[in-house]
Amino acid sequence: MAALTIDSLEKFYGNVQALDGVSLDVADGEFIVLVGPSGCGKSTLLRCVAGLERHSAGDIRVDVSSIAGVETRNRNVAMVFQSYALFPHLTVADNIGFGLRLRRTAPRVIEEKVGNAAALLGLDGLTGRYPRELSGGQRQRVAMGRAIVRDAVLFLFDEPLSNLDAKLRVQMRTEIKALRQRLGITSIYVTHDQDEAMTLADRIVVMNGGRIEQIGTPLDLYDTPANLFVAGFMGSPPMNFVELTRSADGGFVTADGGAVALPHDTEAAAVTLGLRPEALGIDPAGPFAGEVEVVEPKGSETLVFVRTGDGRLLCVAASKQARYQPGEPVRVTFDASEMHLFDTGTGAAIFNGPGNAA
Repeated sequence: MAALTIDSLEKFYGNVQALDGVSLDVADGEFIVLVGPSGCGKSTLLRCVAGLERHSAGDIRVDVSSIAGVETRNRNVAMVFQSYALFPHLTVADNIGFGLRLRRTAPRVIEEKVGNAAALLGLDGLTGRYPRELSGGQRQRVAMGRAIVRDAVLFLFDEPLSNLDAKLRVQMRTEIKALRQRLGITSIYVTHDQDEAMTLADRIVVMNGGRIEQIGTPLDLYDTPANLFVAGFMGSPPMNFVELTRSADGGFVTADGGAVALPHDTEAAAVTLGLRPEALGIDPAGPFAGEVEVVEPKGSETLVFVRTGDGRLLCVAASKQARYQPGEPVRVTFDASEMHLFDTGTGAAIFNGPGNAA
């Protein structure tokens, strides 16, 4: 195992900058998840660490040693790809042990390592099969087994579950978490999936436009987002935003002129109120007037989309209490203790929750 340091990393593709001064310290044994929209640089960062891309500036160090000029095969880094990257003409056992044979490892050692990895991943009864005879989840386990037998100091996962169906993704996510707890290997994992990030990560790195917006534990990012981008990106369903403007008496009002009492003083001319869907409710005394637009039953809860003068607001209600119909006039209230405030001009957080000024 090893610690990883990424120091002021930059990557250009011609005149296009994919990474802009990215710095990140990953502790020994830590599981880091990179998230962000398509094109934000997360996969490019992963490939630079693996040596599949050459960065333009900055440094990458494992423990105290720079690996910036080290060839991919000599970095002692294992990567699990979205596409599995299995050889169709090789059996499960041969796919898992392929890298060991390239390094001229003794056959006895290969057999032992492959057997141990197959048992760890529940593949011990499938080692004689070919990839075409396996399910998607089994193929992904084979790809993980190939990484495990290398005894790498660093695991890199590039959206490994995105080709699987929803049920299998949940199962594999659980298996990956259990595996990393057993092995304790320093890992970086790229995903678009909010649930994967929140479930797997020790810390999450939110990227946008080739830069890091915020680094923190899953609950840190959910409860105390640093800016509007992180607040809108983290959370499923996403946070509601309502723009407030300063009134003549110095307070803040909604687009409909409704006054909103803020728990934190600010000099900003305009602020954006952020509210998680679970902080909203339907109440006749609520400050936001509108009508029900869409109702989405989800089993234990129901999503209620309400069209107001301040835009669409999404509420999460207990299904047994949600009996609303499209077109029905309602008013929306919110839990003030769950309020987030952002400077509309800069996007920076002003306030996150009661007594937690940003």
